[in-house]
Amino acid sequence: MQIELYTTSGCPYSAAAREDLEWRGVDFVEYDVERDRNAYERMLELTGGKRTVPVIFEEGKPVQVGWMGQGCFV
Repeated sequence: MQIELYTTSGCPYSAAAREDLEWRGVDFVEYDVERDRNAYERMLELTGGKRTVPVIFEEGKPVQVGWMGQGCFV
């Protein structure tokens, strides 16, 4: 199972999502959509244009947009 986490460096909700995955021992790949334009475009494509981070994808499907009902707009 591949987990992808799409974040921005200044977003506290992105940091919380990352910390939760790390705490639970989940292997994931993180993409900073402010620094990686290809990751940003992929995130938009897979979320249907939603521009809120963090986004967690499992097997290429979004399982969570935002964190605990909060997120940062990019």
